[in-house]
Amino acid sequence: MAEATRTRVRSVIEELGFIRNESARRLRQGPADAGGRPMRTRTLGVVVTDLGDPGFTDVARGAEAAMNADGVDAIWCTSDGSANKESRCLDFLEEQRASGVLIAPIGLTAGRIARLQRRGMSIVLIGRALAGLCSVRVDHIAGGELAVSHLLSRGHHRIALVTGAPELEPCRERRLGAERTLRKATVRERHSAQGELLHLPRPAMTATEGKLAARRLLERPTPPSAVFCANDLLAIGMVNELLRLGVKVPGEIAVVGYDDIELASTAAVPLTTVRQPRHELGWTAAELALDETAQREEHRHRHLVLTPELVVREST
Repeated sequence: MAEATRTRVRSVIEELGFIRNESARRLRQGPADAGGRPMRTRTLGVVVTDLGDPGFTDVARGAEAAMNADGVDAIWCTSDGSANKESRCLDFLEEQRASGVLIAPIGLTAGRIARLQRRGMSIVLIGRALAGLCSVRVDHIAGGELAVSHLLSRGHHRIALVTGAPELEPCRERRLGAERTLRKATVRERHSAQGELLHLPRPAMTATEGKLAARRLLERPTPPSAVFCANDLLAIGMVNELLRLGVKVPGEIAVVGYDDIELASTAAVPLTTVRQPRHELGWTAAELALDETAQREEHRHRHLVLTPELVVREST
């Protein structure tokens, strides 16, 4: 480039305040190894349903802690429960040449999995298991059993379940565990006339939807004596609205949540909940991805299952 042209370019750069987009430059050229061959970056993508949900935030923090310990950066993506958005997140991670992805899948297909693997990306599923991939999940069927067993032990047999719609796999498993436990109790204790699980799906698993669910339950001719909510946000919204309407918790309606987020212990009525090891879930998923990225040929896929536990507080 001629010096006069170079001078004019520098003048325009200074006038406009231009800053080179290093990310775009690397994306165009691609990182290279010692031999000049394109290679993957030291980053892992994390795709979860909703980072606004404290449960998913804790999973993400656990994953990030494991990555930081290994000197790997994280790229956060949110699918918002949409298969289309999930696909766009994966497109972005491919463009960024991420080494792998930790994903709580919504619409992940066999074709997309094969495509990611052809591009050399490790894949770890969170909350779901598939052959040929590493996965880590919580035994949510056991979690549903814990919640309903606790309510049964307190004398409740007409129990409402408030969950999401569409029902994601972890919530479906919580419902199955709840239904199985109540069914066993009905047969064993001959409560066939009373033993009942009212299934109330909500369009979102937020405190606002928990509030609206409380109103719907109170409109029933015979409201339930207890409610099992598929996450703590639903449960906190439920408890707050019941109290506002003058319903005693747990005197008239007992409430159990799921996750044990920080707000659960500090709510107006401290929440009984099923604690899932969310930080460990994220940490373990990241370790599996890092191991696969480092070993490749020697790596063996593993399916790990973590155990939830019941935390009893004042809402039951």
